[in-house]
This record gives sequence, structure tokens and C-alpha cells, in this order.
Amino acid sequence: MKNPLGRRALFGMAFAAGLTCTGMAIAQELPANDYPTAARADYVYACMAVNGQTREMLDKCSCSIDQIAAILPYSDYEEAETLISVGLKGGENVAWTKIPEMQKKVKDMRRAQVEGELRCF
Repeated sequence: MKNPLGRRALFGMAFAAGLTCTGMAIAQELPANDYPTAARADYVYACMAVNGQTREMLDKCSCSIDQIAAILPYSDYEEAETLISVGLKGGENVAWTKIPEMQKKVKDMRRAQVEGELRCF
């Protein structure tokens, strides 16, 4: 019986399936502090908006988020970013962001940012 797809098509599908399985295995092995690309890009974009739109700043801002990622797990970074964002709204509804436990998360992120600035700028 002859294969209607042909050998090349079958090889291509098998290769693609192998890549998909390999990709899933890699994704499961990533460390806890591996930041999503979008989070890294957001940081670099904001950093460059403040410091200048140059290639040098791209390198420095990229270095900075890499340093932060090496110090702070992404879940902690994400929580601190949320606390800062919510806290900027002000008022009684955001008073919970000022409790010591929440402020510690923000301080930890600020320390990681300072470390990134010291090493990269």
C-alpha cells in the first residue's frame, strides 16, 4: 500500500512532533526565576524610555533585568510589581499594600533593581 502523504511529509510531521515534545520537556525544566520574555521586554522597554533609546541602554537595561532575575524569583517580582501598581492608585482600598509583609516584597524587588543598576550601569 502506498502512502498518500509521501515520505517527506511523514518525516516532516515526525520531526515537528519531536520538536514539540522536546519543547515541552525544556519548558518543564526551566528554573523558578526564569522570567517570561514579555516581562523581560516590558522591563527593558520601560528602562530605555527613562534612560534613552540607544543600543548602549538596550544592553544595560537587558543586563539589569538579567541581574534581577538572578536574584528574585519571577513570582516575587510579579507580586511586587502588582503591589506597586495597585499602591499608586491611593486611597483606603489599597491600604493593605502598606502592611509590612507586602512592603517587604516591594523592598526585595527594589534591592534587586539596585543590584542590577550597580552591576550594569
